[in-house]
Amino acid sequence: MAKGKKSSGKQYTSKGEHNNVSRWLKKACRRDYLENCKIERTNNQMKAFLKGKRVMLTIENPNKNETNKKFIRVPAREVWRSNSSSSFNMKASH
Repeated sequence: MAKGKKSSGKQYTSKGEHNNVSRWLKKACRRDYLENCKIERTNNQMKAFLKGKRVMLTIENPNKNETNKKFIRVPAREVWRSNSSSSFNMKASH
């Protein structure tokens, strides 16, 4: 078996590509969105849910014995129970 040609590390030059938004700024924007835009976030979740996406909701834990888990994430279909699939049944006309 023939060995491949080894690459030379001396000729490689970095393109200088990297994230142009700092991590602290992205985290600050996310934190602001989650804390201050509750109505907008709920609207976005509802739109995604109606499109058929798998949306997760954060709710208070109904089990009060689990004191280490104050909030839990559950699928939106368990909370909102969409009936949209049954409301679009088409009847055959003769």
